Amino acid sequence: MQLTLLRRDPETRALRALSQRLRRLPERHRPDDALQVVADLARSLTSARYSALAVTDSGDRTIGFVTSGLSSEELRGLRTPPQGHGPLGSLRADGRPVHIENVEQHERAFGFPPRHPEMQAFLGVPLWADGEVRGALYVTDRSRGRSFSDEQEQILVTLARHASTVIEEDWY
Repeated sequence: MQLTLLRRDPETRALRALSQRLRRLPERHRPDDALQVVADLARSLTSARYSALAVTDSGDRTIGFVTSGLSSEELRGLRTPPQGHGPLGSLRADGRPVHIENVEQHERAFGFPPRHPEMQAFLGVPLWADGEVRGALYVTDRSRGRSFSDEQEQILVTLARHASTVIEEDWY
């Protein structure tokens, strides 16, 4: 019974998946490689269409960016990663998760780069380093049009803790 409950626990599921995926990386790997694992797991564990992880500098400019679910053509079309306006801006400003059901109708739906993929649902969590928000991990558009739940938020928060450690220890 207790094992079944642990398997359902979002934090346990995220940590187990993270452990398995990180073991596949070479012993000496770049921080980007570990952050890519986080972005890939965020997308798969939440059944999202896209995920992205942005690392920002002290001036809140994006200095690192990894995605999951975007085609190479879509990624080239972005030209520049999102710079913390709109939904990302509020997440970075107050350090609290952002959950939006319909981005197109949201008051902060602005600041997306040209050719940014269309999206409806958005769930994002902050990445912390040295007590400051230094990026964001976010997912968009769950499969079959479902909403993101508290469980998906817990998964992102768990993965974000690992990404924050990578950023704090290996990025700066």
